[in-house]
This record gives sequence, structure tokens and C-alpha cells, in this order.
Amino acid sequence: ENAVVKAERAVMLDQTNPELVSVSNNVKMVVKARTRGNELFSSGRYSEASVAYGDGLMHDYSNSVLYCNRAACWYKLGLWEKSVEDCNHALKIHPIYIKALLRRAASYGKLGRWEDAVRDYEFVSRELPGDSEVAESLERAKTALMNRGQESKCLGFNNEVEAVSTLEKFKSAVTLPGVSVFHFKSSSNRQCEEISPFINTLCLRYPLVHFFKV
Repeated sequence: ENAVVKAERAVMLDQTNPELVSVSNNVKMVVKARTRGNELFSSGRYSEASVAYGDGLMHDYSNSVLYCNRAACWYKLGLWEKSVEDCNHALKIHPIYIKALLRRAASYGKLGRWEDAVRDYEFVSRELPGDSEVAESLERAKTALMNRGQESKCLGFNNEVEAVSTLEKFKSAVTLPGVSVFHFKSSSNRQCEEISPFINTLCLRYPLVHFFKV
């Protein structure tokens, strides 16, 4: 609202400046979209709220608040990867945005990415050392990370892409319980080599999934 007032005052000082008029109109549209999004979110209409916030971003793609608010919609809708993505956008614009950091940490937790969640909670706890809720969230994330490590060991996960070089190994791999991902690669295929780093990243991100290269 303050931004709208400032923009309108600027236009009044120079009503012939098309750039000022355009900025003023954009500011009004952003405020309108944010207000509409907040109303929809408050009434539990998260999908519609995400669209409203997106409309605002069309007029101001560097608005960290709109990204963070839309991330809250994705979180409520169970779209945690998208929530992380919008939090990342918000944090690129405003690196010490506490609400975005907490929202991203919660989304990481839903995705089982406890190491990432712990990192965000630790950052926030340093910024807000007396906040009991942040301290509790950090402890829960640390406990989940420790439990995941123990579970990984019990189930035979080693957080590495395992090479399958024989038919017997392949037969053994396809009968493992849980989710498995197989990367069929050829040393002479350039695309296979380009995909390999991506597979390695996924292996670290999802420690309770078996990854194999064949």
C-alpha cells in the first residue's frame, strides 16, 4: 500500500512520464494480486491463491514476498518440490528471508531431505537464537536425519550409484525391496555421460532409493 502511494505521488509530479505511469500501474496490480491471493489462501483455496500470486509475479518477477506466499500454497497442496523452488527464488532476491527459509526447511522435511532441512533450520536458529519453535524444529530435523542414516544402513543403502556389471548382479538388484532407479549407459554415448552427474545428484538427494548404473 505504501508503494502504491509513493508511485501515485511520483506520477502526480510528472503525469507526462509514461515510465512512471507504467510503474504505478504495475505496483497497483501487484498489490491487488497479493491481496486477492491472501484472501483465497485464508479461505483454504490454495490452488486459486497460487494463481493470484503468479499473476502478481507477472507484473513484478523480483517480488520475494509473492514467491514465498506461492510456496506456501504449493506446500499446502503437497507440491513440496515446487515449494522449494519458489523459496529458492525468494531467497535469491532476499537471502536472509526467514519465512522463506523456514518454509523451505519444512518442504525439505516433507521430501525427506533432512540434511538440507537441518542446514536451513541451523541458519535460522543463528538468526533467531531465542526462538523455541525454531529450536524444536531443528531438533526434530536432526533426529530424523540420524534415524534416516540408521535406516539406510539397515536396508543396505550406501548413498552411491552402484555399478551392475554381471547378469547375477542385475537379477539381484531388480528384486530389491523399495524403489530402484537404473541408469543404462554406454561409454560411447555422450548423452549417457552427460546424464551421469544428474544421477549422482539424485542419489544423494534421495538416500532411500537404490540407484544403479548398468
